[in-house]
Amino acid sequence: MDDNTIICRCEDLTLGELRRRIKEGYTSWEELKRITRCGMGSCQGKTCRTLILRELAQAGYNEPFTPNSFRQPIAPVTLGDLKRAGGGEHE
Repeated sequence: MDDNTIICRCEDLTLGELRRRIKEGYTSWEELKRITRCGMGSCQGKTCRTLILRELAQAGYNEPFTPNSFRQPIAPVTLGDLKRAGGGEHE
């Protein structure tokens, strides 16, 4: 894969940036998540986690991985919903 390949679509992380971070010493899912925000977008790592873990393994880092818990799906909220939730005292 090319270094310009997008690995995490939610956070726009490229393969090149991921490889640079691994070379800088970020060698676990949690460290990479903190520095790049991978796995913190709306998909919660469902699309990028496997690719990132594969890159870590290819770089020689094979520590045990414990999946993080996923938050509930994101749903849009209308302004009307917010107004009703706040009691609607400001009209």
